[in-house]
Amino acid sequence: MKLLAPKPGWTASADVIVVGSGVAGLTTALQIRTYGLSVLLVTKASVDEGSTKWAQGGIAAALGPGDTPDQHEKDTLVAGADLCDIEAVRVLVTEGPAAVRKLIARGAVFDKESTGEIALTREGGHLRNRILHAGGDATGAEVSRALLAAVHNDPEIEVVENALVLDALKNATGAVCGVTLHVIGAGTRDGVGQAMARAVVLATGGLGQVFAQTTNPSVSTGDGVALALRAGAHVADVEFIQFHPTVLWLGGGSQGQQPLISEAVRGEGAYLVDDEGLRFMQGVHQLAELAPRDVVAKAIMRHMNETGAQHVWLDVRHIEGFAERFPTIYASCMAHGIDPLTKLIPVAPASHYASGGVRVDLNGHTSVEGLYACGETACSGVHGANRLASNSLLEGLVFSARIAADIALNKRKFTQPVIIDEPTFLLDPQIRKQIQATMSRGAGVLRSRESLSKTETDLSEIRKHRSDGPCVEAWETTNLFQLAQAIVRSALQREETRGSHWREDFPEKLPSWSKRILQQMDKAGNWSTTYQEVNKS
Repeated sequence: MKLLAPKPGWTASADVIVVGSGVAGLTTALQIRTYGLSVLLVTKASVDEGSTKWAQGGIAAALGPGDTPDQHEKDTLVAGADLCDIEAVRVLVTEGPAAVRKLIARGAVFDKESTGEIALTREGGHLRNRILHAGGDATGAEVSRALLAAVHNDPEIEVVENALVLDALKNATGAVCGVTLHVIGAGTRDGVGQAMARAVVLATGGLGQVFAQTTNPSVSTGDGVALALRAGAHVADVEFIQFHPTVLWLGGGSQGQQPLISEAVRGEGAYLVDDEGLRFMQGVHQLAELAPRDVVAKAIMRHMNETGAQHVWLDVRHIEGFAERFPTIYASCMAHGIDPLTKLIPVAPASHYASGGVRVDLNGHTSVEGLYACGETACSGVHGANRLASNSLLEGLVFSARIAADIALNKRKFTQPVIIDEPTFLLDPQIRKQIQATMSRGAGVLRSRESLSKTETDLSEIRKHRSDGPCVEAWETTNLFQLAQAIVRSALQREETRGSHWREDFPEKLPSWSKRILQQMDKAGNWSTTYQEVNKS
């Protein structure tokens, strides 16, 4: 199955196509260049508009005195709720420190102590101070700035902005040999074209726009995961959507990207309270406000349901130097009429991070030859059922380097695409808000068979709203729909509660479900499901 789109009107080529300009995509491009291969870097909006620049918390790495990769591994496994691939986690934590040092060598500047040492803080689920941050709460912006500067200085990395990737191109053996994409705006490559390469790397970020409220930017419509699905690749762990517990509440009717109040704020001592001033997390988890974020998100939703409140409150008034430590958050609150130094901050959960995605091995291979994935687009197995705070930027750094090395070692030949007659699919962009609303209602933080079945029925009705007018909005809406289908299918099948997947009707974690759900879509759009045991040794 492919998206309905015009025939390509132009052709480009490079050794490797990298789709996405967040930490994973930019690092992949730079690492590929170290092997002398040319890169076509495709990004959906301007090159700095992905999720990376919005990351407030930081990067986790065992760099502090007394800290070790083994301790980082243990914290990651606990957060992942027995669904992490141990090999993948070991790669992450052991190769992580060197990857961070390489990022620093590329120009990233992190906050320092008065002694000149890098300042390390703590976030939920970490038992050590191991989070590097920049500009207080602007880590992602600094990482993005440093990597973009390095990319712009390399003439062998061609950057194509305002380009939405559509579908994979395959050769006669079924291997991916390029992509079709739509370039928006003026230029010789305006409209739909095809880009050819030895390998394609998907680093398109998250899929937060599947839900009505999210911390993700508007470009986060899961385009890479949807492309991989239509190309026949396996996706896994898509039911594990992490909802950030503390997102600035803008009112019941608000939609789209919402301002994030970083977990690091709770790391510095902020309290969660209800309308009565009760610190309700103290009776929920031994770490109280510093419990893993899925625990905090569920506790907030339960408390909201019990009290009828639309949000809870975050109290930062007692934190000394809050405005200096968190300048971005302070400015965001002030812009919405809230002075956090004197007032409580209204917060509620919103979709934040997809722990699952396109299933890959330790070198980023998908189940389709020639197609790689990394960052939030991928399911490497490091996050399991729930990503540990600040492991996401680290994952992008570590696995992008492994992908680049693998592509250089196994240099594939350029091949030509084969035109395959297969059905096309396109939905009316007007139904995007319906998809988001039904997903938030029935497949959000708290789920049940009843809520998920209702969502599945709603999606079946939404599917009837077809479009024959290809455009960016229709392509994005179709991607969101297919991802919503995958999430609901997996959430219905997983009849247990684990990590960020909560079933009200199955509240226990069950040993029989210590396995991944893999989904695949064939050329006709039919779904199939398989299971994969988790590597724990």
